[in-house]
Amino acid sequence: MATTTQTLPSTAIELPTLGPSTEERQRNVHAQTDPVAEADEVMQQSLLADSQVPDGGYGWVLIFACAVVTWWFVGVSYTWGVMQAALVDGMGYSSSTLAFVGSLCPACISLLAVPNATLISKIGARITALTGIFLLGLGSILSGFATHSVVGLFMTWGFVGGLGTSLCFMVVSVTPAQYFKAKRGIANGIVYAGGGLGGTVISFILNALLENVGIAWSFRILGIMILATGLPAAYLIQERAPIRPAKMVEWSLFRDIRFTTLWLTGAIGTFPLFVPAFFLPLYTNSLGLPSSAGAGLVAAFNFSSAIGRLSCGFACDKFGAMNTLFISLLLSALSLFVLWPVSNSIGPLVAFVVINGSANGGFFSTMPTVVGNVFGSARVSVAVGMIVSGWLGGYLMGAPIAGYILNASGGESGGVGAYRPAIFYAGSMATAATVLAGIARIKVDRRLKKTV
Repeated sequence: MATTTQTLPSTAIELPTLGPSTEERQRNVHAQTDPVAEADEVMQQSLLADSQVPDGGYGWVLIFACAVVTWWFVGVSYTWGVMQAALVDGMGYSSSTLAFVGSLCPACISLLAVPNATLISKIGARITALTGIFLLGLGSILSGFATHSVVGLFMTWGFVGGLGTSLCFMVVSVTPAQYFKAKRGIANGIVYAGGGLGGTVISFILNALLENVGIAWSFRILGIMILATGLPAAYLIQERAPIRPAKMVEWSLFRDIRFTTLWLTGAIGTFPLFVPAFFLPLYTNSLGLPSSAGAGLVAAFNFSSAIGRLSCGFACDKFGAMNTLFISLLLSALSLFVLWPVSNSIGPLVAFVVINGSANGGFFSTMPTVVGNVFGSARVSVAVGMIVSGWLGGYLMGAPIAGYILNASGGESGGVGAYRPAIFYAGSMATAATVLAGIARIKVDRRLKKTV
């Protein structure tokens, strides 16, 4: 009897494979032991996540809410110079000591960056933002009861307010990347422009409050305004997807020369950033100008910072985040070395304020975009936390060092010439950061005309 053989066609349906394939298991094991492979895995996750972002939608609500939060935590940090000048005149405190108080608040951003990156993945962006705004407002209110004690100001404005500032910073640095890719630069620019605009308006508000209600109530009213407007905005902040739990520190990132150079760029570049904002009111007093002129220049500095943050955000999308970071640091160094030392009248001083303020703001709005683009949005929280932790020295000691140099050169009564050594110190640090940013740019891509 003849038998027939039936041959299955080559297109027969294959049974689905249950669980990861052998190849996938081998790749996973390899990623766990090889940091380069692990980085590739994270970048693949980032590319997948970025392909699904809406580049709009509720993202614009989030950006508005983050901009309001940034309005307060950046604005109050950059207007400390107004309060500092009032405390020097009214209480007789040393400007270098008060600069240390003002520096402690933003220094907490660096001091707590790594644990905050872990905290936000555990409790979520909304609760983190609400807690941050509450502590920031509380710190300002409590400062109103501590104006006669430097230690009290350290604990209230510096520590309580600083803790709130650090929480707010982490939220606005990591959440926009979940909603934007092609427009990530402009999104971050809008968020950080809020801080510059906040500093502009808060400068005038504080000057009016100081003249009408005194130092203590100026602190208290400022805190009430922070709570009244910041808490509703913080409630609008929410992640598009849960922030991926990550290691507290990925030490393997330091094996990447790009990361190490960027870490050093931020660590050195933050030393000069708060020097103009803290000392412009005292500098204008040395020129014989009224206190309102100092507050006006701080406002102009912050408004220019807002313009710089927004324009650098646009430039990140158009010309590349690494290129934009280099240009902003270069402008900061040139303005400190060329313009401020010869600003013996209001005209050159305004030019310095506009250029340095714009460059100063560009640094802050550009860095989160650089980190997200170079190291992947899937690890942006841990990478930002690690880089920002390097800013501790600059945040905490940058302006106080300038204050100590000023005191050694003759102090506030020594005229504008006494400020030049402190100015050159700030300019030298900005120049070193510019060189490092240039090295980082070349390490990312040696093609100078490339949009990076």
